[in-house]
This record gives sequence, structure tokens and C-alpha cells, in this order.
Amino acid sequence: MIDRYNAEGSQSSYEPGSNEQVLSNKLGITDPDEMDEAELVLLEKLYQSLLIEHLPARSLTVQDLKDWHRHWLGNLYSWAGEVRAVNMGKDDFFFAAASQIPRLLDGFERDCLARYTPCQPDLDEKLIKAIAVTHVEFILIHPFREGNGCLSRLLADVMAVQAGFVPLDYSSWERNREAYFAAINQGLNCNYEPMEYWVRRALLA
Repeated sequence: MIDRYNAEGSQSSYEPGSNEQVLSNKLGITDPDEMDEAELVLLEKLYQSLLIEHLPARSLTVQDLKDWHRHWLGNLYSWAGEVRAVNMGKDDFFFAAASQIPRLLDGFERDCLARYTPCQPDLDEKLIKAIAVTHVEFILIHPFREGNGCLSRLLADVMAVQAGFVPLDYSSWERNREAYFAAINQGLNCNYEPMEYWVRRALLA
């Protein structure tokens, strides 16, 4: 729960006693490490369900992403599966305004999900581009109050497995966070090549 976003609005309430480090939750968790662990355990269950038991072999939709988010965090947060109703920023960067998210998600479904999924076994470069564009656009929209980074990686992993690959190895992203965020920012100019570099490293590691 380190490096929380700055946020404003009705979804910005924190759990009493958490020193504004843990969002209001159904279990009354106040310790950031305990919440991180709870989210991780639930995420592992979602991965098991999606990548091993019920891999979607069809085109993905925004509703799928909402369902994944609800499946993952529904036991923790009342707003799981709902698009965020708060404006959020990180450091000096602000994600899409909350009021624009429904419109942006319509475009994301049309231009990314419907265009690139289901991913088929094909040339590596086509898959790399598909994942890079989809990942950047999802992060820039940041449609949920919490969990966008993890969900964006889950989406990339589902796309990779659809195409016959194993899930991505994100260790290079973690070691080079500034370069990774710089690649995301280039997406504001519709330049996805920097992100393609990081997807290539993660996919073919």
C-alpha cells in the first residue's frame, strides 16, 4: 500500500485508524501490509480461475474487466467492479478525469479489446504491439479506484496465454520503474514503441 494516489471525491474515504494508508473496506483492515497480503491472495485466486480453469477464448470486453475487478476485490471494497468516481493523480501526473471514463472505456473496447482479442498464435511482434497498446491505454484511463496496475498485468497475461505464451515476466519493469512510466507517458502522444520494448522483454524473458 506504499505510494498511494492522491484522490478527491466520495471514493476517497480511508479506514479509521489506518492513518489514511488503507481505503475503507469491508473487513476493517487498517494495516497496509495486511491489506497488501489480502489483495495478493485474492489476486492469485483470480489468476488460477482465468489462466488455468476458465481462459476466455473469445474477444474480451470492458464488462469482463469489471467482472474480474469485482471477483478480485469484491470481498474487500464495496465499489469493486465499478468505474472510479474520483479524480486521481500520481506525483505530477493525472489520469483520465472520472467523468470521461465511460466514454474512454467505450473507445478502449472498440479500439483495443475488440481489435486485438482473442489473441491468436502469430508472429511475436503482432502480439507485442497488441499488448503494448492495450496496456498503455488501460493505464492512462485508470478506470478503477484501486488495482489498475495489477488488472492491467492480468489483462496482458490473458492476452499472452490466449496466443500460446506463458504469462509475462514483469521483473524488468520493476527494476526500471522510471523508464516504464516514461513509456506509459509516451502513449499520450500515441507513441507505443517504448512500451513495446518493455513488453518484448517481459514476454520473451
